Amino acid sequence: MLTTCTSLPQHYPQYQQRLQKPFVPIVSYNNDISHDGSYAYSYQTADGTTAQESGYLKNPGSRDLEAQSVQGSYSYTSPEGTPITVTYTADENGFRAQGAHLPVAPPIPDAILKSLDLIARTQPGARENLGVYAQQGYNKQRYGY
Repeated sequence: MLTTCTSLPQHYPQYQQRLQKPFVPIVSYNNDISHDGSYAYSYQTADGTTAQESGYLKNPGSRDLEAQSVQGSYSYTSPEGTPITVTYTADENGFRAQGAHLPVAPPIPDAILKSLDLIARTQPGARENLGVYAQQGYNKQRYGY
């Protein structure tokens, strides 16, 4: 069964094309919201698309330490027929997604890491701004400084 819309003007063909896609029913849906602000939802459609997410407030009432924490995933089949799955976390450290189809950055070359260490040792305040590099193996002990 195709859902079509004939009430849109002729100069909006992109919307008419979108509306002519097959209707995909939702086969399961859950949505739980708690009084403390935590939540969880999930759904699945007839074509196999799924999504789930849950979240809560970390350190409620602690000034400058409160942070929303969210974890979830979604999956679907690409137009080429490839199964796609993404898992993610979002919290005080930002949004981080993982999936077999996502590109991965190469490691930071040793020469760059040595340069960052020199900057951290010689420039006031630089060490605090190098947090991203610390996640990829940058540390003082690595080079014996």
